[in-house]
Amino acid sequence: WRAEASCISDAGLVVLGIDLAGSPKRPTGVCLLRGERAQTDLAFSDAEVMGWVRACDADLIPIDAPLSLPPGRSSIHDRSGEHLRPCDRVLQQRGIRFFPITLGPMRMLTERGLNLKAQIEALGHVAVECYPGAAQDTWGIPRQHHDLAGLLTGLRRLGLRGLKKSASPHELDAASAALAGMWFLLGAGEMIGGGDDGILMPEEGQCTC
Repeated sequence: WRAEASCISDAGLVVLGIDLAGSPKRPTGVCLLRGERAQTDLAFSDAEVMGWVRACDADLIPIDAPLSLPPGRSSIHDRSGEHLRPCDRVLQQRGIRFFPITLGPMRMLTERGLNLKAQIEALGHVAVECYPGAAQDTWGIPRQHHDLAGLLTGLRRLGLRGLKKSASPHELDAASAALAGMWFLLGAGEMIGGGDDGILMPEEGQCTC
């Protein structure tokens, strides 16, 4: 990984990771990653999140929220069609735990994510779906609800600089999304399950901490 960390530092790339909450009343984590230097914070309203988008001119914006619908569904409120998307089935095949987006709480998150994606793309930026928990599983580091301190240590070992010891779970998931996006831009990531409607993931076998 040391060689990859050096590439991150020298690449001049900017990624904005967003750990989106389903409701603006709950905190959304944001991480601005410039090279290997991470700056994290919390936001609430869509306007606050979009303020980060407008300020950073990111090369890529990975969002921890569903950004596509299952086949046969015209909206998140459409009860027809399939429950799982092609990218969800790939997660299943890899043994990665996730919540189907047709579940009650996930519908609110999906609706907000799709709306935010539209706003971001209207500004000319690229927004992609990311699943920090799956990225953490791939890297071999803990998920935040299992070992928050271990997640912080793992992200630092993966080359991130500037992460606060007091960083919240939302900020560390946003940092994970940003790092997965950086790997993707450097050629060490993939979109599983179908291109623009897939989930951005670090490539398997690249690193285990």
